[in-house]
Amino acid sequence: AALVGVYLVARGAGAFALAPALAALAVALLLQIGVNLANDYFDYKGGIDAPDRKGPLRVTQAGLIPPGQVRLAMAAVFAAAALVGVYLVARGGWPIAAVGVASILSALAYSGGPWPLASHGVADFFVFAFFGPVAVCGTYFVQAGSLTPLAAASSVGPGLLITAILVVNNLRDIETDARAGKRTLAVCLGARGALAEYVLLLAGAFAMPPLLLAAGSGGPLLLLPLASAPLAVPLVRTLARRREDGPAMNAALAGTARLTLVYCVLFAAALAGHR
Repeated sequence: AALVGVYLVARGAGAFALAPALAALAVALLLQIGVNLANDYFDYKGGIDAPDRKGPLRVTQAGLIPPGQVRLAMAAVFAAAALVGVYLVARGGWPIAAVGVASILSALAYSGGPWPLASHGVADFFVFAFFGPVAVCGTYFVQAGSLTPLAAASSVGPGLLITAILVVNNLRDIETDARAGKRTLAVCLGARGALAEYVLLLAGAFAMPPLLLAAGSGGPLLLLPLASAPLAVPLVRTLARRREDGPAMNAALAGTARLTLVYCVLFAAALAGHR
């Protein structure tokens, strides 16, 4: 998603700045690693990661790394993100500082704290917000020093697809999460509702390029992300037919991540081609 923010600047008034662009990408990566470590630690401590879990191996549950070391690694990764963030704050001022603090707190609150976001059906919204608009607009802002309507609109598609990755994860774990009292949105909606959410998220992402074209934000190259649409068809089929199959769902999880990457690269290329 941050890649889209980088190329939005390249498309615009020539405000591309390599150092803040790389720093923003580094912070996004570190936050992703940090939230994964936090999920591993807090889900283990909360008894959510049961032995019959269908997802990929988690090091704490498997006994490969002691919980204390996972917690220490989590703290180190968030500290590294904050350290890189100091440079971005120097570039972007208090808005970037506020976004940085909110990002780390939300990452910790995703699975931890007195009211874990992932256990109360609201995590999907936070994933969309922080990995879509915040990532794209934040990357744009630290380079250009301002925001544009195109930057905000271009953040929607990546955010929707990244949220779809979460939906696959939660749909796969719907039974074990329900037994553990973890009320993800998939648990609240049920399997059919979660599948419908997944389809709507993908449809919304693929609707954005034509909408931007219709709004006069660029030329036909804006439709380039639609070339990734064929990747979505087998994913929807897998979720609809083989939800109970852990390996198939894990493959769909990886496939949705791959779809997101291809979509974002094509979107970035389309934006860069309309300078």
